[in-house]
Amino acid sequence: MKEIVDNTNQIWELLETISDPEIPVLSIVDLGVVREVHVEDDKVRVDITPTYSGCPAMNMIEAEIRAVLAENNIPADVKLVLSPAWTTDWMSENGKKKLRAYGIAPPQDEPITVQTLFGKPEKIECPHCGGNNTELVSQFGSTACKALYKCLDCLEPFDYFKCHR
Repeated sequence: MKEIVDNTNQIWELLETISDPEIPVLSIVDLGVVREVHVEDDKVRVDITPTYSGCPAMNMIEAEIRAVLAENNIPADVKLVLSPAWTTDWMSENGKKKLRAYGIAPPQDEPITVQTLFGKPEKIECPHCGGNNTELVSQFGSTACKALYKCLDCLEPFDYFKCHR
C-alpha cells in the first residue's frame, strides 16, 4: 500500500476517472474542484472546493473520491476547502474543450466589460455553430453555475458555464 500512497501521480489519475455529477463529460480534475492531494504517514487527504458554496454535488463527489481510492486500497480523507473560492481559472483547457464538444459554452477568459456592468449580457460563442449572434435567455441554466443562451443563427439553446473570478 505504501508504494501506491507515495505515488501522487497515480492518485491524480484515479481522481481523473471521477466525473462531475452535474456535467458528466468533465472529471472533477478538469473542473478544478480537486485542489490538492496530500500524502502523510501512509494517509491521503484530498482537498476539494465547490464551484458554488452549497453546491449539491459536493457530497456525491466526496463519496466518489472515497470509493475510488478505497477500491485501490488507499485510505483517504476528503477535506472541503472554501477559501479561496473556486474560480473558472482552475478549469483545465482540456475541460473547456470537453464542455464545448458537449454543447456547453465554456467560460470566456475576457474580463467583465462595461456592457456587463450596465446589464447588457455578453455575446457568447455558440458551441453548436460557432456564431456570436447569441442572446441571454436566463441568468440560470440547468444548474446555478450556468446561464441559458440561445443562438440567433442556428436557433439552438445552450448552457454557458459562467465565468467566476
